[in-house]
Amino acid sequence: MIKDEIIIAAESKNPLKVKRFGYGTMRLTGAGIWGEPANRPEALKILKECIKSGINFIDTADYYGEDVTNRLIAEALFPYPDDLVICTKVGGARKPDKSWIPFNRPENLRSSIDNNLRTLKSEQITLVHFRIIAGGDVPFKESMQAMFEMQKEGKILHVGVSNVSPDELQTAMSMGNIATVENMYGHAQRASIQLAHGGETRGGEEVLAICEGNEIPLIPYFSLFQSMPKKDERVSVIAKKYNATEAQINLAWLLHRSPWILPIPGTSSLKHFEENLKATEIKLSEEDMKFLE
Repeated sequence: MIKDEIIIAAESKNPLKVKRFGYGTMRLTGAGIWGEPANRPEALKILKECIKSGINFIDTADYYGEDVTNRLIAEALFPYPDDLVICTKVGGARKPDKSWIPFNRPENLRSSIDNNLRTLKSEQITLVHFRIIAGGDVPFKESMQAMFEMQKEGKILHVGVSNVSPDELQTAMSMGNIATVENMYGHAQRASIQLAHGGETRGGEEVLAICEGNEIPLIPYFSLFQSMPKKDERVSVIAKKYNATEAQINLAWLLHRSPWILPIPGTSSLKHFEENLKATEIKLSEEDMKFLE
């Protein structure tokens, strides 16, 4: 079982205590993050194993599939455990050709939230990230204002942001309470963050520093997707030391890098899910961390 915990929105009236190892559902979809999973029974079993293993933070989006991961979550886990935090994202959508497009006008965000509420069978979404996708023409403040308005209406409990630069994070924090940040981050992807589905670059370590200074959990996505193809001999050395896989060391590094990092590795394989989970048992030393730096 996962021992470490993290508090989300600690200063709010409704703080959330979650295990510091979550699960991202994106890989449960078909090829190209589109359509039904290749192995539906296994996908449902992975979600159920999340709960059995102690994971109580699951990341999703209604544009995964579309609506595939939300429906899988509801089928596998509804009625939900009291301590389960389902985090979704809005701000993007998919076209029939499977391309990604911004969907960030206030009316778009509202329709996305309503769709998430329907497919997840929920009366309120516990945590929602506003995701910046390249190509949008709506001012960031306008989209964030819509998010905070829906929070006041009770559709959203906590608001987070995703794919943000340091300046955008500071702007969002000036407008309301930001519970979490979901940015690309990993051992091989720290100096800068590439905005998903676009060419802009966003700060990695700078955003983490802001999160740490304000006790805001950073939820790294694509941590393995970015790190694994970029072979690093240092990771190989530490993996051999602990008789672990390189993926497990990449995840262990995240857990040791900062107490404010909440990894959410995703997979469609139950075997890989179980391997990823074992990363929580690896205790890297200070010497290991210095070596990996």
